[in-house]
Amino acid sequence: MGPTRTPLPGDRWHFAHGPIELVIGAEVGRGDPDTALSTAHEQAWVRFQTVLRELVAELPLLRLPVQPGPCPVQGPVARRMWQTCAALPTDFITPMAAVAGAVAQEILTPYAQAGLQRAYVNNGGDIALHLAPGAQWRVGMVADIAKRRTALDGGFTLQASDPVRGVATSGWRGRSHSLGIADAVTVLAATAAQADAAATVIANAVNPTEPDARLGIERAPARSLKDDSDLGERLVTVAVPALAAGVVTAALRRGAGIAQQLQGAGLIHAAVLVCQGQTLTIEPALALKQAA
Repeated sequence: MGPTRTPLPGDRWHFAHGPIELVIGAEVGRGDPDTALSTAHEQAWVRFQTVLRELVAELPLLRLPVQPGPCPVQGPVARRMWQTCAALPTDFITPMAAVAGAVAQEILTPYAQAGLQRAYVNNGGDIALHLAPGAQWRVGMVADIAKRRTALDGGFTLQASDPVRGVATSGWRGRSHSLGIADAVTVLAATAAQADAAATVIANAVNPTEPDARLGIERAPARSLKDDSDLGERLVTVAVPALAAGVVTAALRRGAGIAQQLQGAGLIHAAVLVCQGQTLTIEPALALKQAA
């Protein structure tokens, strides 16, 4: 099927095309004409219709590990994915680690250019934000999306003055595969692409030092779960039993070490790591580097 758009309650929109599903919300400022909002929605829709086709055209390159050297891809979203991942200090990453955030960031552009009061593009939990001076967004967090719930696990408020315009979450329970055992790693960064890629890297690092067989953790080659996975034969987590509190604490600390490294390099603002009821927070930093 081709791209579709559906209006949602609260002046929101749902854009869908293949694996991409966006929920978009935006507001004009007090006294501003509503035409700015309708124009931004239309421009976002026009741009959305071409994104998947552009990414599919370069998919073989986007599934390859990032290597030193010039960026090998051409499309604006693909280049954002590659450049974001190339900046991360990790031994293995493909541009696909930033795809959801990079797409959200691209579709947000018309709303920021229109000078709206605030806007968001939520791509499966990876969120690009626009905030005019004085505006804010309240962001909720859920550690385990499989559980039926009536309340959030937590949340935070982002102000326009904060150096954050991207929020993303990764973990083994999410829609993408993870090498780690974190239920959820939520990252705040300058851009949605940066938050997406960083959340992936941090969540991959949340692992115990004990052998999986002793703990009962189950993993499988990524390609056995999805034959075109960019992770190939790397083992991804498919089941995690209840673990001893000390094991969980140690695993979270390993992930926190990577988060602190990224924060020290100016690549993330803050992070929240959650595993089996334990939470470890990396408090906000003062300065961030914004990728293209």
